[in-house]
Amino acid sequence: MGVTEPPDSGAGVHLTEEFDSLKHTMPNAIPVIAAMVAVALVLGVAAFVLRARPVAAGSIDGAYAATIPGQGGVLAVVNLSLRNVTEKPLRLLNVNVAVRAKGSKYSDDFGPVSDFSRYFQAAQGLEQHAKGGLERDLKIAPMGRAEGTVMVTFPLTLEEFEGREGLMATLTFEDHAPVKITTGKME
Repeated sequence: MGVTEPPDSGAGVHLTEEFDSLKHTMPNAIPVIAAMVAVALVLGVAAFVLRARPVAAGSIDGAYAATIPGQGGVLAVVNLSLRNVTEKPLRLLNVNVAVRAKGSKYSDDFGPVSDFSRYFQAAQGLEQHAKGGLERDLKIAPMGRAEGTVMVTFPLTLEEFEGREGLMATLTFEDHAPVKITTGKME
């Protein structure tokens, strides 16, 4: 019996021929570019459709302060007007008021309406600027409106508060992103 040579699997194929161009290793560029454009288009449409929409709009209708005797700060009442711009009721959880003064930012969450009379006794003159108080858990009907006053304190003098650079109310609603209402420069 004769000895047979094993078959030469690389017979007739040069290595330089197999790896010498991208046409053997890369797909055609046109389908790849078309797929990338299609994915970008789908992502862009999804981002537009699923973007966060504001649930409320509003305005700061006035901000007034009085010095807190013996405490080195001011008590401020901020009058707000709110409008539910959705087809569902909104439940107000919190209002945080921030003020920019003296080149710094100060903030405070609003106090309960039940404390208004006690605070008005301590800070004379504020009661005349206050509307009815906004309360936690206030429900605003679909497409409805609410307006009222929130009360906050800041470690500022009355002159610093009145010379403020900006004022911002951040409204927190149940199951929604916060809504910011700004007057002046806050950044």
